[in-house]
Amino acid sequence: MNIVVLAGGLSTERDVSITSGTMVAGALRRRGHKVVLLDVFMGYEKDECDIQALFEQGYDFTENLGVREIVPDLQKIKAQRRDKSDRLLGEHVEEICRYADICFLALHGGDGENGRLQATFDMLGIKYTGTGYLGSAVAMNKGITKSIFLNHNVNTPKGECYRQEDKTTGKISEWSFFPCVVKPCSGGSSVGVSIVEDKESFIKAMDEAFEYETEVLVEQYVKGREFSIGVIDGKALPIIEIIPKSGFYDYVNKYQSGRTEEVCPAQLDEETTAMLQKEAEKAYEALQLEAYGRVDFILDKDGNTYALEANTLPGMTSASLIPQEAAAIGIGYDELCDKIIEVSLKKYSNN
Repeated sequence: MNIVVLAGGLSTERDVSITSGTMVAGALRRRGHKVVLLDVFMGYEKDECDIQALFEQGYDFTENLGVREIVPDLQKIKAQRRDKSDRLLGEHVEEICRYADICFLALHGGDGENGRLQATFDMLGIKYTGTGYLGSAVAMNKGITKSIFLNHNVNTPKGECYRQEDKTTGKISEWSFFPCVVKPCSGGSSVGVSIVEDKESFIKAMDEAFEYETEVLVEQYVKGREFSIGVIDGKALPIIEIIPKSGFYDYVNKYQSGRTEEVCPAQLDEETTAMLQKEAEKAYEALQLEAYGRVDFILDKDGNTYALEANTLPGMTSASLIPQEAAAIGIGYDELCDKIIEVSLKKYSNN
């Protein structure tokens, strides 16, 4: 097949996306596909665009830069765009994607997971991997996700959403449950997330979170073991346990080698394993996810499960969780990438 792997974009997870995209493109080429690796924001910035030649040559917009310890400077990246516009798709992205049989979305964060790109591609008749625009938009907003979990009897920590204007009305100061977790409502990779113990730290954490977004979720902190469960085509994969060597599973611990221990399959009894996998499948269905996704959980000392959030375009780097879970049942990385395309195409065969 002719496949475009879309990566990069303008989100705080740009570096992660580029790493995912580079690995996915390599895997799909090894499976015999003709692949173009394209930055959805920058596009192909040349006046002449021979699309067939790009696929024959296996065009890559960049080499694998790796994930740095700091969030990329998005303003600096925006300034590098040739046409200086803020449009969603870079130059020639639409034409190149139209030529492909499907686009593999290796995007993370707002640019790829909030549903805008999916809705745009639906209108343009471009096929893509993963969840459609509705499930993407719903799962991207942690406040809406929490409401849907509660309505579908998926246990989740208690929480409250705050907007920027709540800083002046005094509503924010009414929060009184500590410790708690502060997180931007639609962010990813734990960017802007803080665990706080008291009111002073809470106010500081809220200010930091509001630097990333105008809406912030605050929820009760649940102490326990942390797990992540991939779901492909509605079926849960083996569970992976996440054990940071210090602090919590933040941006640095997620992407810097040696910072986190990951155990897959997780050391759980059969009953608990089955319960968590069933909860993951229930959460996946409640959020109207398609093709594949990942749901994160906390298991407290009393055996209670708490769904934290869902990810509609999980990372595909060497440190990412879904590839490790798939490997536990004998699905290698290259086969996994092909599997994601296979289950994603089902959306279109059913129409």
